[in-house]
Amino acid sequence: MEFLQLKYFVSVCDAGSLSRAAASLNLTQPTISRQIAMLEGDLGQRLLDRTGRGVIPTEAGRALLPHARAMLSLARDARDELREFQSSPAGKVTIGLPPRIARGLTMPLVQQYRKLFPRASLSIQEGLSVNLRELLIGGRLDVALLFDPQPSPALSFETVRTERLFLVAPEHQTISKPVTLHTLARYSMILPAPPNALRVLIDSKLAEHGIQFDVIAEVGATQTIIPLVARSMGCTILPEGAILAYGVQPEVQIALIDSPVIRSSLVLAAPLARPATTLINAVLQILKRSTAPGIVEAA
Repeated sequence: MEFLQLKYFVSVCDAGSLSRAAASLNLTQPTISRQIAMLEGDLGQRLLDRTGRGVIPTEAGRALLPHARAMLSLARDARDELREFQSSPAGKVTIGLPPRIARGLTMPLVQQYRKLFPRASLSIQEGLSVNLRELLIGGRLDVALLFDPQPSPALSFETVRTERLFLVAPEHQTISKPVTLHTLARYSMILPAPPNALRVLIDSKLAEHGIQFDVIAEVGATQTIIPLVARSMGCTILPEGAILAYGVQPEVQIALIDSPVIRSSLVLAAPLARPATTLINAVLQILKRSTAPGIVEAA
């Protein structure tokens, strides 16, 4: 038995006529008759009796009819479920986010993803960009946002936003304006420790110009560094996105680092060897939209 033959058989029984069934299926009557004959041959039973007004099922046909309807219904359900699966697939995407980005992005990311894919789930891991990069290379993340990552032949990179760097100093400290790389050497600094991406970026820029910092303390979290600066313990350097995300206290002042302007890059990264599924592609698009300048910072 073939599903197409069963479909024709049910249509003929419902229509009570080969010609009416053929018209409803947009087929010729000989085509319908041939398929019914093949079904009867396969089953070894006559399924339809011809009458002056059309056709009626035989006893064997009446026995087959509910089974045929049930099989066709199961086939339709399977087809519909697979179509639903295609439009709303199940699965999980694992995303890596730096803590500052996760703070503003997690809520809209989860909301948009759940709206698009109610059958799927997200796993969001927070960490330093250098650690997230290694998790990407190791296949433990599907996609990540990274600050100023080191190149890797195993990863694809797309810069989604850049941020200027600012000097953050105690309110009453006299600072030279414009703030240049060379004048930064005058200030006692509180900075995150390597391999923090911001610290690596700052150190590389200083090394290019042969400048050394007076780093009096290394502190990992921006929200911890700012109160230390407010207490006149030292100065720090932050991207504009971090200043907007965590806020600045009245006891501090900020000044753009100029000559040259230093920019930190937020990069969307994914493993090159991993196929991009419907879910992963959707996450990539959500992350691109959500990291447009001004969106994350304002969260």
